[in-house]
Amino acid sequence: MLTIRKAGCDDVADAWDIRKTAVHAACAGHYPEAALSEWVDGTPTDKWARVVERDFYVVVDEGRVVGTGMLTVENGQVDAIFVRPSHMGRGIGRKMLRFLEALAAEHGVVEMCLDATLNAAPFYRSCGWTGDAVSVYRTTRGLELACVPMSKRIAATARLFVPTQDSHNA
Repeated sequence: MLTIRKAGCDDVADAWDIRKTAVHAACAGHYPEAALSEWVDGTPTDKWARVVERDFYVVVDEGRVVGTGMLTVENGQVDAIFVRPSHMGRGIGRKMLRFLEALAAEHGVVEMCLDATLNAAPFYRSCGWTGDAVSVYRTTRGLELACVPMSKRIAATARLFVPTQDSHNA
């Protein structure tokens, strides 16, 4: 059974590994391999670890972290929706996105935003997000990548449940 829970310090390594392997698997063919390596290879910084602990949620399947997602409630920004390549195509990313949308609604967010990779933009559109113009995403390492800024207004129907602090069924 899939569950979604708040990430903690023990999830930093898994979140980094999922990000790295998901980017290399899903973004290949949309970006140069060298750019992908520059973007996600290496080791997590202390700053990144703090962000994981503060803003990330993880999807757990049979005790193993298989997906991530991040919501900054102050501005409605979604980021870091990544799924282990071995678990891609099972609806895990969609479940995480729905969870983050409901969580945002519970925090009073009216409009959410994200910067989609070129390969992920069709997925977000299928989930009701809008945005077509290609822009530039600047990574914390100074790399510039093409992205599609997208947004979604959160309807009252997104408020389907009240999240608890411990665990959420996906």
